[in-house]
Amino acid sequence: MPGIILSLLVQEGDVVSAGDAVLVLEAMKMENEIHAPRAGRVIKVHVKEGAEVRAGEKLFELE
Repeated sequence: MPGIILSLLVQEGDVVSAGDAVLVLEAMKMENEIHAPRAGRVIKVHVKEGAEVRAGEKLFELE
């Protein structure tokens, strides 16, 4: 969904479990936590706080 990245909750190299919150996205004046779809290591964060994102844009990658 399109919106603005309010905060990043992980950094590259962090290990996450399935369902862990990775970032907070504001869309339609609501804060939405974006969760890891599976367990893994964050190998790349493609966005920065304050960045505008579009629907379908890659936000982060897991190894």
